[in-house]
Amino acid sequence: MAQQNWRNTSQHLLPSSVTPTDIGKYDIYPTFPAGENKIQVGYSALATLIAQHQTVVIDGYGGVLWNHFRSQLEAHMIQQGIQYTWVDVQSAMKPPQEIDVMIAPFLGGDDPLFGTRYTGELRDFFDTEKLDKLSSQVDTQTIIYGSGAALVDVDDAFVIYVDVPKNEIQFRSRAGSIINLGRTEATNPKTMYKQFYFVDWIVLNQHKCELLNRIDTIVDGQRWDEPTMMSGDDFRTTLKTMSQNYFRVRPWFEPGVWGGQWIKERIEQLSPDVPNYAWSFELITPENGLLLESDGHLLEVSFDFLMYADHKAILGHCADRFQYEFPIRFNFLDTVDGGNLSVQCHPSNEFVQAQFGETFTQDETYYILDCKQGAKVHIGFQEGVDPIKFEADLQRSYDENTPLDIYEHVNYVAAHQHDLILIPNQTIHSSGVGVLVLEISATPYIFTFKLYDWVRPDLTGKPRPLNLERGMQNLDFDRQGQRVFDEFVSKPSVIQRGRDWQKVHLPTHDLHFYDVYRYEFDTEVVLDTGGDTMHVMSLVEGSAIQIETENGMSTRFNYVETFVVPAATGNYTLRNLGQERAKVVHVVMKRDEMRS
Repeated sequence: MAQQNWRNTSQHLLPSSVTPTDIGKYDIYPTFPAGENKIQVGYSALATLIAQHQTVVIDGYGGVLWNHFRSQLEAHMIQQGIQYTWVDVQSAMKPPQEIDVMIAPFLGGDDPLFGTRYTGELRDFFDTEKLDKLSSQVDTQTIIYGSGAALVDVDDAFVIYVDVPKNEIQFRSRAGSIINLGRTEATNPKTMYKQFYFVDWIVLNQHKCELLNRIDTIVDGQRWDEPTMMSGDDFRTTLKTMSQNYFRVRPWFEPGVWGGQWIKERIEQLSPDVPNYAWSFELITPENGLLLESDGHLLEVSFDFLMYADHKAILGHCADRFQYEFPIRFNFLDTVDGGNLSVQCHPSNEFVQAQFGETFTQDETYYILDCKQGAKVHIGFQEGVDPIKFEADLQRSYDENTPLDIYEHVNYVAAHQHDLILIPNQTIHSSGVGVLVLEISATPYIFTFKLYDWVRPDLTGKPRPLNLERGMQNLDFDRQGQRVFDEFVSKPSVIQRGRDWQKVHLPTHDLHFYDVYRYEFDTEVVLDTGGDTMHVMSLVEGSAIQIETENGMSTRFNYVETFVVPAATGNYTLRNLGQERAKVVHVVMKRDEMRS
């Protein structure tokens, strides 16, 4: 496989080192300091490290280019006079036909989008007798490698783990350079993603969690010819420091059929070789990474590791409820000079649990970061809506590929900067043209039931799938008329003031398990997690702010950058680095007794 064929995307590959952006300029490469001399670079350095150990296990996430990784590493080992026997753990996997039968109930049949969460573990994919046989054959100077290699029972093995970011996994799947667990060849990227989400990532995450404290070296395997690595002890120490101060995940961005130009025109590090940017994975933790930095070198690991290291330090009082699932999502939806989002809804808690195996659903809000004159947000139904006629009109539009007068059925509100529109599950909604939305939501992010998509194909010219049946099952038709304006448009109020600052409450719906505030300040504001409440934030007005924790760490965040202060952080200060008043959206988890 040639190097140019291993990923399919216009987005730049993460370099091994970066220069921070100027003040006020959004940075797509946010880093967290790991200390000096902590990150090594290159296959040669990894070969030298391996030579110090008799038996080595190289495990890793799905998406590692294992054949290339082995060939490059082995070539550098040979150059150094290092010889090991290589054992591919994939030889202990069950036959593909047996795996197909095992996972089929979780893949949703011919459903193009949805399955249900796999309930087993990575070991299910392997033949126990074959794993035992591999274990008995391991001798000195042996390397066992592949996803699941640590399942081979070997005493005193040196454990290396190779991680790959979720965005790169998807870029590789689009190029056909990787395969799903248990498969022998690549398939359609959407089909591959469905198995990633509902099966592969479930079991690989469990395995990663169990392996965390055994990892002797962590490797970032996303660059073809230049892996970076750090020791497991340094890695775990850095995660602990992060869990007691702050973090910002590495965002990633994608074009879409309705995408706009706001992101493309303002975020300079992004590739311009796309028609638009529709989404940002600003803080969608199941698919984000964390960038660690040492002496200018970068190492990216998946966000999951931070939760596995100490989810209680991150989440505080809601840790028992959500366990390793980070519950809050921030992302951008850009329709500025673009198109309308599809008219859609999200499933009820009961539906998403029963049908897809998720533990909670997509209760969303739209925070209006920016908008053009006359822009609107579609929310709720018109007074007196007829559900039967609505469904018939939707079906006719789909069958005949003809436009629908959506405003006969669906309500809308005018969009104004800094408005907060409330979208609990089962609410029909859509962002209109000309809006940059900061979507503040519960974390689930793929369970969107499209009801009407303005009769348009996707970027490849193919029809976008709708979910009329599921959508109609999950719509609350009582959310109509005046009730929409009274209940689903947040009514902000100032609840606290200081010398040059104020705290604004933007109340959420009773169904939301999070609440939204906004701090507005000229110089600085001092905040406190109280040791048990995480704070999720974004600078929604102003050029830049500085955060300084009581632990003595500080960094800068620029306009529209999202960051998190873990519950364990305690006291910290936000300082305005710009000339105009800073406004910071501030999201906290409600306590159960606060929710009706």
